[in-house]
Amino acid sequence: MLKKFTPVFKISAGIISVIVIIGVIWPKGLETATTDIQAFISNKLGWYYLIVVTLFVLVCLVFLISPLGRIKLGKPDEKPEFTRPTWIAMLFSAGMGIGLVFWGTAEPISHYALSSPTGETGTEQAIKDAMRFTFFHWGIHAWAIYGIVALVLAYFNFRHDRKGLISATLHPIIGKKAAEGNLGKFIDILAVIATVIGVATTLGFGAVQINGGLSYLFGIPTNIIIQFIIIAVVTVLFMISAWSGLDKGIKILSNANMIIAVLLFGFIFILGPTIFQLNLFTNSIGTYLQNLPAMSFRIAPLNEEARTWINGWTVFYWAWWIAWSPFVGIFIARVSRGRSIREFVFTVLILPSVIGFLWFAAFGGTAISLEHNGIDTISTLATEESLFGVLSNYPLSMVASLIAITLIGTFFITSADSGTYVLGMMTTDGSQHPGAAIKLTWGCLLSAIALALLYTGGLQALENTMIIAALPFSVIMLLMAISFIKAIYEEGEKLGVGRFHPPKKKSEKG
Repeated sequence: MLKKFTPVFKISAGIISVIVIIGVIWPKGLETATTDIQAFISNKLGWYYLIVVTLFVLVCLVFLISPLGRIKLGKPDEKPEFTRPTWIAMLFSAGMGIGLVFWGTAEPISHYALSSPTGETGTEQAIKDAMRFTFFHWGIHAWAIYGIVALVLAYFNFRHDRKGLISATLHPIIGKKAAEGNLGKFIDILAVIATVIGVATTLGFGAVQINGGLSYLFGIPTNIIIQFIIIAVVTVLFMISAWSGLDKGIKILSNANMIIAVLLFGFIFILGPTIFQLNLFTNSIGTYLQNLPAMSFRIAPLNEEARTWINGWTVFYWAWWIAWSPFVGIFIARVSRGRSIREFVFTVLILPSVIGFLWFAAFGGTAISLEHNGIDTISTLATEESLFGVLSNYPLSMVASLIAITLIGTFFITSADSGTYVLGMMTTDGSQHPGAAIKLTWGCLLSAIALALLYTGGLQALENTMIIAALPFSVIMLLMAISFIKAIYEEGEKLGVGRFHPPKKKSEKG
């Protein structure tokens, strides 16, 4: 059986298995090691994360307005495989999913009542700061990280018929021999490990929140045993989905996710403080755009308290998105074939950001309103219970809470399902249709490492490991961006699609 598996699969699966074993037999040691490494990275390299992620944003925005944006991610006459609504649903489900539900209430209320980015809690200014920084963490910076990986992969894979591998995108700068040799395999192994850690972290968040919801509603204890049962049940469900393939399982569940999310959003939007939510959304959009440059480079070199906040939130988020980017990038690239670069960048950066902003204004805004007006104290609840605390203040709260648990579960399944598909691609030499055995193997390993990390130190262990895994892959992302810019400007010169040349081929107008 192992003969069918590639070296990339064997080595990366072996490394992940070792981490799982260490987590089981030496949990305190793994927790201490990850905490120390994470602290070093956050304290010494926080500036690097801020600069590199902002560079990714700038690259994406350049191609949004550049004439090169007319070039298709595919052949000139190729049509998109999926309809636009299904495409948006699939990329959104893979790109945010559980995280949005988990942090939708918890992050704004934390910034408002527990630890404000500007040091003021419980004030009207704290409300404004809470929302603009939440928008910052979940807005175009996050989607630019996903977008740059997806854009580069889709361009080389579908337009130039390269393999759907991270290493294949580096041909223009490291050469074909290196990209297809040991260096390329090393790069793909790093991408696989980052992907596994990123997806496993999100699965851990999902299991903890489902456990939190069941605890809040029914008094079920919050512990590793319950979380093990939750992950085991969901693992069986997403393996069934993974077995059915991209066109069935993921497509159907992604559309179901959006329907359930709209129902839950509609519940809190209609029954909650609607006008306050809309006003908060509008005002926060303005302060977000107004302060975007300053927030992008905010490292607080002279304020230790502010720096600690930045490490715990902004650096954590940038590392989370980077760790997720090979998975989400490959998946988004796979479902974006036939789109123009301009349509791709606009849809991937702008639309999901706006949807996320609406979500945070509704759920985070409602939580803040309840606490600010003295109706309920949401900030005293555990992070994973805050959503259910908000819902409990409105009619039909039990129904809404069960819908929320269902949504977390379906997001859980689609994230894991998409993750097994992408990991299958990455470890079968870029195959667009990886075998069921590979996908099921990765499904088991994803669940195992999520449990191992929860066992070693809960949410903090998940966050620490993710920041560590993201660092080496961020360097690869920089190389991918350079490779893409080099290749597309060379193609633009040939096609006459560039800054100083009028377009010569009507078929390239996308």
